[in-house]
Amino acid sequence: MLRRAALALAMVLLVTPPAHADEVRASQQQVIKTLRLPQAWKTTMGEGVTVAVLDSGVDPGHRDLAGSVSVGTDYTQGANPAGVAPLRLHGTYMASLIAGHGHGPGNNDGVIGVAPRARILSVRVILEEEEPGFGQFNTAKRYEDVVAKGLRYAVDQGAQVVNMSISKELATQEEREAVRYAISKGVVLVAAAGNDGARKPAASGFAPYSYPAAFPGVVSVAATDSGLRRASFSNWNPSVLLAAPGVDILGAGPGDEYWVGRGTSQASALVSGVAALIKAKYPRMSPAMVSQALTRGASQRPSGGYDTGTGFGVVNAEGALAEAAKLSRHTLTAKGDDSHDPARSLGVAAGPVQVIHRDHRRVALYGSIAAAAAVAALTAVLVLTALVRRARRADNPQDA
Repeated sequence: MLRRAALALAMVLLVTPPAHADEVRASQQQVIKTLRLPQAWKTTMGEGVTVAVLDSGVDPGHRDLAGSVSVGTDYTQGANPAGVAPLRLHGTYMASLIAGHGHGPGNNDGVIGVAPRARILSVRVILEEEEPGFGQFNTAKRYEDVVAKGLRYAVDQGAQVVNMSISKELATQEEREAVRYAISKGVVLVAAAGNDGARKPAASGFAPYSYPAAFPGVVSVAATDSGLRRASFSNWNPSVLLAAPGVDILGAGPGDEYWVGRGTSQASALVSGVAALIKAKYPRMSPAMVSQALTRGASQRPSGGYDTGTGFGVVNAEGALAEAAKLSRHTLTAKGDDSHDPARSLGVAAGPVQVIHRDHRRVALYGSIAAAAAVAALTAVLVLTALVRRARRADNPQDA
C-alpha cells in the first residue's frame, strides 16, 4: 500500500549561486526582520543545543554549515540502487534555515540560520522525489516506520529539538508512540502542516491533516506569504499552532549552492530555530512550556486570538524568548506542603479485600419476619383509621 510519505515542499526554484555571497544575506533580511532575530540574538544564538533534522540528509561540507553537522543513521538504506549517493537537497536546505552560520570574514556572507550556533544532527528518513529509489521507498513495507525509528534515534542521541519538514496523510501507531516517547524525554517536536491548502476541503471542512504535525504535542507550523497572511498552499485546520514565513525563502543546497522556495517545510524549519533558541536559554523547559512561549510571543495574532490558517500568529523569536523568561519561573508540577510528589504513589496501597460469607437460610428467615412485620404494621394502620372514622360519625349525627 502506498505510504504517502512525501516532502512538504512546493514549487522549489533553483537559483544560480550569486556572484557575491553577501547577496544571499541581503535576500534574507525580510525574514530576519519578521522574526526579530537581531533582538533575540542579544539573548542567545543557540549555543549548546542540538536540532535533529529528520529529512533527506544534510550536506555537512556546505560552507554555511561546516563544523555544525553530525551525520546520523540513514533509515532509507537499500531504497536507492547501490552506488547512488543521496541528493540531500531538502535536508540541507532545512538545516541551513535552522543553524546556518554563514562564511567569510565575520561569517557575514551566505545563509544565516535562526540559531546559528546550534548543532545539527542529520537523520535521513526520506528520499527526494528525483532519487531513483523514491518509488521503492514509498511502497516497500520495510520503510513504513522509518520516521518513528528516526525520531527515537534522535531523542536517544540527545537532540533537544526535532524538525520534521515531512508530511504523511496516514499515521502509524509506531509514529504516535515515538512522538509520545520524545515528548516524555523533554524534546520539542516541530513539523510542517502540509501544502494541500489550495485543494478542495476534506470531509472535515478543513484542509487535510498532515502527520506528524497533527499528533498532539507536536508544534504544527503553517506558512505565510510576504504579507504575513496564510499562504494559499498552506494547510488550514485545527492542528495548526503557529505560522512562519514560507514564500520565497532562501537557503543553502548541497555543494555550496543556494536555493529559494516555498512551503510549510521552510516555515517549520524557522520555528525549529526559534525553539532551539528557547532551549539554549532554558534547557530544562518542557515541550509544553516551549509551545506556550512560542504562541504567547507570536506577532500578527488573528483578531479572534486564533484561526486555523495561522494558528496563534507568526513566530517571533524576541517575543518567544521574553515569554519563555516569564514561564521559566514556573513548572508543570505543583510545589509546596499541600502538593503531591508525582514520583510517589497517590495514597496508601489498599489491603486485601475482606470477603463475607452470608447464611442464606438466615437471610431468608429474617426477610420473612421483616415482611410479616410490615404487613402487620400496615393492617394496624388500616384498623386504626377505620375506628377513627367510626368515632367521628358517632359524634356528628348530621353525617347519618
